[in-house]
Amino acid sequence: MSLKLEDDVLPAYTYIPPAAAPRRRWKLTRLLTLAIASYGIARFYGVQFPWSHHPVYRPANADRILAQCRALPLLPTPPAGFAERTESDRFEPDTPPTLIVNGTIWLGGDRSVVGELYMDGGVIRAIGYVPKELYENEPGVVVVNAQGSWVTPGLVDLHSHLGVYSSPSLNGASDGNSMLGTIQPWLRSLDGLNTHDMAYSRSIAGGVTSSLILPGSANNIGGQAFMIKLRQTKKKSSSAMVLEPPYGLWGEDGDDSEAPVRWRHMKHACGENPSSTYHMTRMDSIWYFRQAYAAATVVRDAQDAYCASALSGDWLQIADQSFPYDLALEALVDTLRGKVKVNVHCYEAVDFDGIVRLTNEFQFPVAAFHHAHEAYLVPDLLKKAWGGAPAIAMFATKARKKREAYLGSEFAAKILADNGIPVVMKSDHPVLDSRYLMFEAQQAYFYGLNASLALASVTSTPADAAGFSHRLGRLKVGHDADVVVWDSHPLQLGATPLQVYIDGIAQLSYAPEVVVDGGLKRIALKNQPVDELQVRPAAADYEEEAQNTLKYDGDPPLGPKEVREGEVLFTNVLSVWQHDASNELQEQLFNVEGTMTSGEVLVKNGDIVCTGSCSGLASSARVVDLEGGSLAPGLTSYGSPLGLMDIPFESSTNDGVVFDLFGNLAPSVLGGQIIRAVDGVQFGGKSMLIAHRAGVSTAVTAPTGRGFLSGLSGAFRTGAWNKAEKGSVVMPVTAMHIAIGHRGSTPSVSAQVAGLRHLLSASKEGDTWWEVAHGSIPLIIEVQSADIMSTLILLKKEIEIQFGSTMKLSFAGANEAWMVAKNIADDGIGVILAPSRTFPGEWEQMRTLPGIPITEETNLSALLAYNVTVAIGIKNDAEARNLRFDAIWAYRDAHGKMTKGQALELVSYTVNKLLGLHESNTRGDFVAYKGGDFFSTGAKVVGVLSAGRGITELF
Repeated sequence: MSLKLEDDVLPAYTYIPPAAAPRRRWKLTRLLTLAIASYGIARFYGVQFPWSHHPVYRPANADRILAQCRALPLLPTPPAGFAERTESDRFEPDTPPTLIVNGTIWLGGDRSVVGELYMDGGVIRAIGYVPKELYENEPGVVVVNAQGSWVTPGLVDLHSHLGVYSSPSLNGASDGNSMLGTIQPWLRSLDGLNTHDMAYSRSIAGGVTSSLILPGSANNIGGQAFMIKLRQTKKKSSSAMVLEPPYGLWGEDGDDSEAPVRWRHMKHACGENPSSTYHMTRMDSIWYFRQAYAAATVVRDAQDAYCASALSGDWLQIADQSFPYDLALEALVDTLRGKVKVNVHCYEAVDFDGIVRLTNEFQFPVAAFHHAHEAYLVPDLLKKAWGGAPAIAMFATKARKKREAYLGSEFAAKILADNGIPVVMKSDHPVLDSRYLMFEAQQAYFYGLNASLALASVTSTPADAAGFSHRLGRLKVGHDADVVVWDSHPLQLGATPLQVYIDGIAQLSYAPEVVVDGGLKRIALKNQPVDELQVRPAAADYEEEAQNTLKYDGDPPLGPKEVREGEVLFTNVLSVWQHDASNELQEQLFNVEGTMTSGEVLVKNGDIVCTGSCSGLASSARVVDLEGGSLAPGLTSYGSPLGLMDIPFESSTNDGVVFDLFGNLAPSVLGGQIIRAVDGVQFGGKSMLIAHRAGVSTAVTAPTGRGFLSGLSGAFRTGAWNKAEKGSVVMPVTAMHIAIGHRGSTPSVSAQVAGLRHLLSASKEGDTWWEVAHGSIPLIIEVQSADIMSTLILLKKEIEIQFGSTMKLSFAGANEAWMVAKNIADDGIGVILAPSRTFPGEWEQMRTLPGIPITEETNLSALLAYNVTVAIGIKNDAEARNLRFDAIWAYRDAHGKMTKGQALELVSYTVNKLLGLHESNTRGDFVAYKGGDFFSTGAKVVGVLSAGRGITELF
């Protein structure tokens, strides 16, 4: 049976508790009269009574019916004694017991203990102090010395499409959405779960052990979701990965009174996604929800009436009936009974309002609102949901890609937590690589979320929201042995697992040192923890910014508080990053009379004129105390359409897409002119101003192209308000940009290379392509495949021989550049890694170096080993704000193979050099950090200096 949305539907069902009915007083005579009349009517219809000599009617399957009816009101709960179990239902025989010693074990909240953790039978058996008698007689115990490393529960991702949307992306392995209707509660994500996805092992390498695999968000009701463990089981099947599969998944009758009642999970969605997919409005969406739930209510009420007769022994009343059931609606009926964790893709206050009203109309709870970019603005509305406020599963800083995400705030997690709303950080994999789920928690912490709540947001809080608090998300005796040993405090940028256990099974393969001692295998983990990173990182104070965000209803002014054209004196300066005589970027530390925090920097018209002791040179300076802060070069963003679009999915806010040369679509009015990005730059955009406040002073942006040719990039200052303003445009033309690869409807790679060869070799003096061929304008090629790169290396040589020139060529994206690193270095080609942390999103990106703990080297370190000139870029305009974090991460990932100066140059001078910016244009741009230097996560941007604009901006 299926639900037909066009059918007439009964009015919305409203439940009135029996207690609400008024009580009546009955006189004895009325009671006797009623009893006699009832008995007569019952006898007339053949009802048998215990004192009757006639047999009572009872169907042969009565016990089965009664068991089914008794199970209807039961809610999921762990079996009795679950917490005392000594073996997991997921235990793999032959798994050795493991004893972790000398670990800093996070117990939740602000509690941690330095001690031991013992795993056996797939569960945690002891924490803190482990009695020797617990394991001394167990064969094959593995002892792991954590050497002070932090130990946490395995991470729980409450929103993932891992295995449903494939990595790399392939048309034949995309099973997230059905296009057959907007209400489809009968679908199951499990039916599309691919066990061979490349991302499982990479996500495990980031500490993720469990993920809720949701259908996509194209439908209002997209189907049922399943919590899985990420490790591959011996059965190697999709179903074997499911945690606590709901009874009936394998075709059981569903009426076994002994079967455990387990949580089910459902995906709902509202807002732009279903509306755009099915060309409807929000009004349509809420109506379809109500229609579906009204139909499910009819089934539920019929079941209740049927069971009321069965449980009272009135079998004749239902003698000609079977148990009411609708295969299409059974999951919604369970939702109405409170047995389903409903997860709702929902962004805006108007959508929350509609769903909250729906929950109260049909009386079912919501486990979590997902994405929920405006949730922090309406906490009281969330609390009106039936059953209490749902958790909010959110991104830390990713926002503004569409209108409903425009008011997303980095302070949302803090504000929600302050209002008592549970906060969950999620990946939406592959939207964000779930390997870096902890990075979402780190960002939430840096922008104000309490540290323990930040850790809980990827462990216990999502486990609670999914109904698995009895076994996931915490380090407790009896919980699943899903454990992560980290090389640093988990909230430190770049924190990486040394080992990950799922069900007590070690997941990371490497060759550790093994010493057999008295029958015990003692292991020293590879890549030892870094002592100075074992403490909780510093975080800046953003209370004022958070309150300002609320004051302006999510859209606060992002410009500077002050703009100074005259003097600004920065005091209590720890250091200034400047180039030395050999042109290397060095940190100049101030040491005045033995202190390290009393340096001064005097700025006039945005230009540094004095460092050291400068107060005597200042006449009327605005004084800014950096409290042990630092000044560092302004950062440069490249790789995203920053400045060309405010809301990527809204065409009216964008510059638009350039014409495809291969499609012969360029109109004659262009006269062969190549598009310049600077002509379409839009100043004052939200992503641009947020990036500016994060220390990104310059953006280099190419025209938006979806095919072979993009055009000429331009460089502009992110803090400017219009193009006519002094210094707003750094360079109108910086580089030529093309893309070669397998994307969209582009022709073959060989055709694209032939097109590039023609444009270069046939160019004439005075043409733009002539300048590219002769090195006057750098050529940036977006390319991922090492095979294509090697072809382009040969083409470069071919053109240089033809013209006797030297081209300036760089590869951008460049996931597989490490494979041809020597050839790239020998030919003087630059590389802009974008993004800096790789992910095999496309087939051409498969052969990448993911880095520790999977590979010793990263793409970055492998390129630097050959002295390739490398810079870091981004893909999404909202990511520009995180360039500083990217540089810190790169430095820590290098494990001593890179200096701090080199890491800072990855996002400043080196990217400028590769993109053709003249050094004189940007050398005067500096950023003032308060409370620490560039590499301190607790340092906060309080000023941007621009000699080119002649001003100092103070925030």
